[in-house]
Amino acid sequence: MYILKTSASFDSAHFLADYNGKCANLHGHHWVIEIEVGRELLQYEGEKRGMVIDFGDLKKEVRSVADSFDHAFIYEENSLRPETVKALDNEGFRQIPVPFRPTAENFAKHFYDILRDKGIPVLRSTVYETPDNCASYEVQK
Repeated sequence: MYILKTSASFDSAHFLADYNGKCANLHGHHWVIEIEVGRELLQYEGEKRGMVIDFGDLKKEVRSVADSFDHAFIYEENSLRPETVKALDNEGFRQIPVPFRPTAENFAKHFYDILRDKGIPVLRSTVYETPDNCASYEVQK
């Protein structure tokens, strides 16, 4: 198996609704997305011969995903009162509601799915919430 790895990062705020701990409060992270891709065989023809995937193409896609979340407030859908969302809108804050609790674990699967849907041969997606804490998602075969 040939394996490549790249990463990108973004800064955002989030909180964990219905959580009994300090992460129930609004706070921010410097998230790092680390993506591993792989194939049993390298591409055998064309300009990408001898490659799993062009590093430039891989980095562009991972960077695009990271950029889409950068400098935003990410929150679980329906976890805020409508008037709170409206007030944040009125202040011009960038908000991203997601259909899951915004944990490192859920982000790891979310980014895995996004990139797989783009045809990237993702093996594992790892999301660092802090330099020392990360969560990974991979499909076991």
